Amino acid sequence: MARDLRFLLRACLLALVACAGSAHAQAWPAKPIKLIVPYPPGGSADILARAIGQKLSEGLGQSVVIDNRPGAGTAIGAEATAKAAPDGYTIMLGTVSSHAINPALTPGLKYDPVKDFAPVSLVASIPFVLLVHPSLPARSVQELIALAKAKPGSLNFSSAGSGTSNHLAGELFKSMTHTFMVHIPYRGSAPALTDLLAGQVQLMFDLVLTAQPHVKSGAARALAVTSLTRSAALPNVPTVAESGVPGYEVSAWFGLFAPAGTPAGVVAALNAETVKAMRAPDLRERLASQGADAASSTPEEFAAYVKDELGKWTRVIKASGMKAD
Repeated sequence: MARDLRFLLRACLLALVACAGSAHAQAWPAKPIKLIVPYPPGGSADILARAIGQKLSEGLGQSVVIDNRPGAGTAIGAEATAKAAPDGYTIMLGTVSSHAINPALTPGLKYDPVKDFAPVSLVASIPFVLLVHPSLPARSVQELIALAKAKPGSLNFSSAGSGTSNHLAGELFKSMTHTFMVHIPYRGSAPALTDLLAGQVQLMFDLVLTAQPHVKSGAARALAVTSLTRSAALPNVPTVAESGVPGYEVSAWFGLFAPAGTPAGVVAALNAETVKAMRAPDLRERLASQGADAASSTPEEFAAYVKDELGKWTRVIKASGMKAD
């Protein structure tokens, strides 16, 4: 009788422990969530992260705290996320730089862009604009290609620096059009754009957000945007793909990642709230005013996209022969 009683008490205790564990799992999130941004405050990525974080806070009922971790071309923030506990309380705003360009360009990174992360959702993309100085006798992509082929090496294009996304936009363009143009790296997009406007360089791939006012003023000529569809910010400007370079696509994309091993239920909950946030009209309008296109995806779709982007930029970097600075 006593033995049966002990067995019954033990069974009840195990049941209570199991229920407590289940209740704990269902309680997520029970504390604030850290959102790592691999850039300093004030830039496009930081503004985007804070807007999304506010929406996630409202949906999840917990604060989303922005943690800026700039440096090493986004590698510092990415490494910190990869090494964080996979408990759903650390996520990251990853980018084309952190998950496609840096891993292809920089050997010895302390994180794997595929194995060390659990993709949550794509959230936004900002296309580039192919800008030329008004003095250049090219009013279309095809005219630019013809000019570059007629005088190989005579055209210069500026960028924010070697290995940056607008540099690689130019390298992809060269590769797909079989042209040769000289890359002039700068320390940031602002001086690169300044020299384009001054006529020191002939062309540049610049973000829609910063290019738009100069296109409207006539200080620079927009030949095409780099997204697959036209930008709402410059609706009369065709895409590079529709201008005779099919398959060309480049964008500064952003997405949410959690550390690998984060419970599937937590990833699913994060995805649901992220998709809800990115479909909210007020957030979409806010991003559009900054030249960004809101987006969302399933975790599986985003994982496949990251692998495709990594493969694409690995090929471009190898073909160009570029090395990390």
